[in-house]
Amino acid sequence: MAYTVKQVDVWAADIQNKPGMLARVLEALTIAGAQLEFMIARKATDRTSRVFVAPLTTAKQKKAATDVGLVKAAGLHAVRIEGPDRAGLGAEITRAVAAKGINLRGASAAAVGKKALFYLAVSSAADQKAAIAAVKRALGRSGR
Repeated sequence: MAYTVKQVDVWAADIQNKPGMLARVLEALTIAGAQLEFMIARKATDRTSRVFVAPLTTAKQKKAATDVGLVKAAGLHAVRIEGPDRAGLGAEITRAVAAKGINLRGASAAAVGKKALFYLAVSSAADQKAAIAAVKRALGRSGR
């Protein structure tokens, strides 16, 4: 199995920090047919939490997102990497991006079974394009 490396839009919102608010957001997206593979939610202040989700692919999903206060995250350019998991994969990916002088704004990763999924966030479209190229080159060279 080869690696896929591509651009993806991440959607975000600040929501009230109280029971049920995250469920409300996720339920609206589910009803619209979204099958999320990425979700991070964290307390931002005593009153708010920040949630990030991806992917939203259809007009119906994007409308549901805006209806619950989500917007395409401005200034957050994401790279999605999927493929076989192996020891050192995260180090290889982040080293390839760093070698191009790109500072990560954020990163998340998970491995389930033999499959790994990474989301990297950078600050500009130019950095996103360069990160995609660097990761593709590094993973292609690894011969795995």
